[in-house]
Amino acid sequence: MNEFDELMSALGTAGGDEAILADPETAHLVVVGNRIVSSRSLPGLEVEADETEGGVRLKIRLREGVHLTTPVHTCFGVVHREGAQQIEIEVVLERNSSARFIAHCLFPKAERVRHIMDAHIEIGEGASMGYQERHYHGPFGGIEVIPKAVVRIGSGGRYTSDFTLTDGRVGSLAIDYDVEAAEDAVVELTARVFGHGSDEIRIRERVVLDGENARGIIKTRIAVEDDAVAEVTGITEGNASGARGHVDCMEIIRDRAVAKAIPIVSVTHPQAKVTHEAAIGSVDKHQMETLMAHGLAPEEAVDVIVKGMLG
Repeated sequence: MNEFDELMSALGTAGGDEAILADPETAHLVVVGNRIVSSRSLPGLEVEADETEGGVRLKIRLREGVHLTTPVHTCFGVVHREGAQQIEIEVVLERNSSARFIAHCLFPKAERVRHIMDAHIEIGEGASMGYQERHYHGPFGGIEVIPKAVVRIGSGGRYTSDFTLTDGRVGSLAIDYDVEAAEDAVVELTARVFGHGSDEIRIRERVVLDGENARGIIKTRIAVEDDAVAEVTGITEGNASGARGHVDCMEIIRDRAVAKAIPIVSVTHPQAKVTHEAAIGSVDKHQMETLMAHGLAPEEAVDVIVKGMLG
């Protein structure tokens, strides 16, 4: 089995569909290691992909007024037990355009793998971008993942991000996102992660509401068990009239796991409002008793509660 076929096999394990890559109406990009193996663009969507000495550099531009009806699919991965992957991405959505992106990041055999993603995203006036990122790291936990993103949203623009890593081991994860929102812009950041063994989870997300009536929410759902550790920092700043922000973090711990939540809110305008809530603890006793009354064993009941929280 070649590298592409191995990655496609992992894509199926992660809930993806290889057949999408054959659809001529769907834009896609597949990168194995630091090699581009497949790509397709569409009218109004420009994709430049270059292999460099240290990794892969991507430039994606959606032209003004273009609305893609099907998601853009990207697939990044390392199929060997050892390796490194470094992706630099520049994304520009021009005025009044819209697109959804679905990214699968796959490392099924990772025992000593490093994956670095560095993204710069510009969303123009009235433009909308949705980004779903699904990870699968295999059973070994020997991977370090470092995704960074700097996002700028123009007036009336929208950016939604949904990061999910709930199957297999996490390894070491360090998310670092910074988002700035202009007038009437909307930001929604969601992360769901389930850590096991000696996994380490670090998430830092910062939303700056600089424009009037800008809105933002940071929503994090984390579960850790065994000896895993998690630290979540959610930062929201309200700097303009009518700005509204919220930080919502929930973490469940089991066994010897340790979790920490650090919500930081800052308001510099008297007509802005930012709120936060954080909850850390074991599974809800009442929910446990209800599920066990329906015939579930204690471990099964815990699994149902955790999976329900992670969505």
